[in-house]
Amino acid sequence: MTSTTALKVGAAYIRVSTDGQMDLSPESQLESIVQYAKSSRIVIPKEYIFMESEGRSGKKADNRPEFQRMIATAKTTPKPFDCILVWKFSRFARNQDESTFYKGMLRKKLGIDVISISEPVLDGMYGRLIEMIIEWQDEFYSYNLAQDVTRGMKTKAQNGGYQCRPPLGYRIPYHNATPEIVPEEAEIVRMIFDRYVNHKMSIFALTRYLNGLGLKTSQGKPFEKRSLEYILQNPAYAGIVRWNRTCNETNEIRDRSEWIVTKGTHPAIISEELYNQAMLRFESEYRPKNAKPAEVTKHWLSGMLKCSACGRTLSSCVRHTKSGDHYSFQCYGYLKGKCRASHYVTEKDIAAAVLNALQEVLEAGTVDYEVKSVVKAEDSHEMELLKNMVDRLELKEKRAKAAYMDGIDSLEEYKQNKLLIQKERETLAESLKQLEAAGPEEDADSGSQERQMLDHIRSVTDILRSDHFSALQKNVALRSIVDRIVFHKDTMHIDVFYYLKEQSQEQDPRKPA
Repeated sequence: MTSTTALKVGAAYIRVSTDGQMDLSPESQLESIVQYAKSSRIVIPKEYIFMESEGRSGKKADNRPEFQRMIATAKTTPKPFDCILVWKFSRFARNQDESTFYKGMLRKKLGIDVISISEPVLDGMYGRLIEMIIEWQDEFYSYNLAQDVTRGMKTKAQNGGYQCRPPLGYRIPYHNATPEIVPEEAEIVRMIFDRYVNHKMSIFALTRYLNGLGLKTSQGKPFEKRSLEYILQNPAYAGIVRWNRTCNETNEIRDRSEWIVTKGTHPAIISEELYNQAMLRFESEYRPKNAKPAEVTKHWLSGMLKCSACGRTLSSCVRHTKSGDHYSFQCYGYLKGKCRASHYVTEKDIAAAVLNALQEVLEAGTVDYEVKSVVKAEDSHEMELLKNMVDRLELKEKRAKAAYMDGIDSLEEYKQNKLLIQKERETLAESLKQLEAAGPEEDADSGSQERQMLDHIRSVTDILRSDHFSALQKNVALRSIVDRIVFHKDTMHIDVFYYLKEQSQEQDPRKPA
């Protein structure tokens, strides 16, 4: 008796487990799927065989190019195949949320079923329930196994064991062995650190130098900026093991408290001193690709606070929390071991001290200040910045109007926004007026100068106390009247050094007469 069941077109999806679970090889999975297809009157064309390269995890679909290609193919018109065959449901996905999403899309929108050839289930809702239970068991197993692996890796790291792919200069002679030095590669590593630290070569110049010598990376490729940055930041070369620095899923750097840093059991290629010198230079010059601009991250006191012990600037540090950003300051020299006196102070305390000092001057009606003769061209940066801020207000005003016209803001909210923008515009206009004002030719006597100085302090104080100005705007305003602020940690006292700009009529030497 001849079967009347119509032939179906199927696709095969093949992925090998990355977690050490008992698994069939890709070839064996394909062979089993083909045998099942023949017995079930399913034809699998070669172009519909989707096989992941080894090492592809099933937790995230984004990390599986063949899976994504299969889904894209499934969405084409006319429908390319009727079903997708897998060895086990866990090969399709290890994340039940993603499994439910993709299976739902395939079945409901495209009419394509997902079939496990080794885990047959009944049709209907009961079969779907059994399928979900199987997937949940697979995900639970994967999670527990991952936890066990992580604990094992953590213990190994704490004991100084190296467990990453060996970098340039090292090789692992056999499985789970301690890395050993490759002499000819180690010389390249020493050359990189020596040229970078002792010869002050830039990473760009160093890249050209190494490639000019015909030297290669551990993967046999020419050197580039990224590969050199990796080498210079790798503490393994100093015999140090660093583990759990980044999150595997996002590659984001974890908080330092979560890192494991210990003396490794492998031999060092360079000294810790040389590595630390390299890191000191690298961190001082490196700027992340997606780093926020200064106007976003800068505090309004940045660059203004000085250490009373060594005279160096107090560096700002920001801690991001759910409640907001929390700033603190510390002597840069102390952080680098060049100043013995800690000058740590919170933003709350130092900001209050600065505002109180400004207010005391205004209440006293007198101030000690220095008159600085400044070529007008030297104020161009500040004036340009203030003018840009005025231009931004135009854009802010247009956005406020658009929000009202689109029904996002009420009429009352729109009016309130307009008032705030107008106030900000008036304050900026006053700051521009002060920068453009003439010096002693108009206010020749000392009494007039002091009144001018007090007026400047009053305007700046208003800006600093306002919530309508950015940190950068406040910083520019403060710099227009204050040269530096010296902080005395022992007494929690500050000395504010005020100055008044006297616009010189001299020709800017940078411009032709």
